[in-house]
Amino acid sequence: MTGSYEASFLDVPNHTIYSNPAGFIMKGVEYAGEVSLKDIQEKHGAQLKALATTSGGAGTAGYAMVPIFVDPRVVDTTRKYTPLVEIVPRVTNRGMYADYNIISAKGGAVTAIEDAVLTETNTTYDRASTAIKFIYAVGRVTGPAIAAIPSYSLGGLTSAGGATGPFNDQMATNAKQMEVLVKTREIREKEESLIVNGDASTTASEFSGIVKLMGATNTVDKNTSAMTLDDIDLAIRYAFDDGGRPNLAVCSSSVFTDILALLTAKIGYMQSTEQVFWGFSTIVLNTMVGKVPVIPSMYLSNTTAEKAIYFLDMSVVEMRVLQDLTYEDLAKTNDSEKFMLKIYETLIIKNTAFCSSITEISA
Repeated sequence: MTGSYEASFLDVPNHTIYSNPAGFIMKGVEYAGEVSLKDIQEKHGAQLKALATTSGGAGTAGYAMVPIFVDPRVVDTTRKYTPLVEIVPRVTNRGMYADYNIISAKGGAVTAIEDAVLTETNTTYDRASTAIKFIYAVGRVTGPAIAAIPSYSLGGLTSAGGATGPFNDQMATNAKQMEVLVKTREIREKEESLIVNGDASTTASEFSGIVKLMGATNTVDKNTSAMTLDDIDLAIRYAFDDGGRPNLAVCSSSVFTDILALLTAKIGYMQSTEQVFWGFSTIVLNTMVGKVPVIPSMYLSNTTAEKAIYFLDMSVVEMRVLQDLTYEDLAKTNDSEKFMLKIYETLIIKNTAFCSSITEISA
């Protein structure tokens, strides 16, 4: 014990008072005297050890005594903009098919002499039919996760689509609500992907998107060469000559920058390279059919010789919806809550000849 005493008090006599914060009067032969703690420290040549961030030993994500502060905003690093989900008109649909009638041929009017024999001409009508398809996003959250995970803000969620500006943050009061928000984003991204690249001929559960529906109709095929402003004029003219009036263009981000470069070289092609349209800024082309805004899509290829731009007459483009975005709880079997989000819909372009495209654009 002598070693422990000397390590703390050195040569201070036994029974020496070194701490008396209340100032009590202490008398008696049992007390050898008084000395301040400061005197002991100075005499010892060392100071008391301060509490540091490393006190308490190692702990999760650092040291045990330091609490963990997590940013309440969860950032979706996989997010994609989905402007077409919002821009494409959504139309209610009864039944399992989107049916509509078209006039495929007209007999035409004729000129005749006075009191000539009048013979009727025939109009050809036809029926088009596209099957409704089903999109699902399924999630499950365990009971402990619901109990333990606090509220977060999901950064970069715009459940309506994201056409009219930056993503908005949405609050999630618990783990289940967070998953519902994530699955909502997933289903919108799937919609956008199908609107652009869906192909019912290769995947029966999908509806066909713009690329598949347009095919080679009114296509300016660049055959792996660079796009020019004349190509844009030609594509618009193709649609115009077939009765169309394109009022929206969709392209890859690389084609978007190609157009910016072309317009910079020939600024007279339009009044300004940036125009506010539907609440957000984008290129607006001045064409023979009027102003055509250009929307970049994250779902179109930027690979050279695979780049493309599609000019759409939105009067014939519809998303036919049997049932819009719906939440539904699924059967509970374990200590977890399972749910799904679903949409029943299909994309139709009533007449692709009203639209046009420029394809196989190279760098």
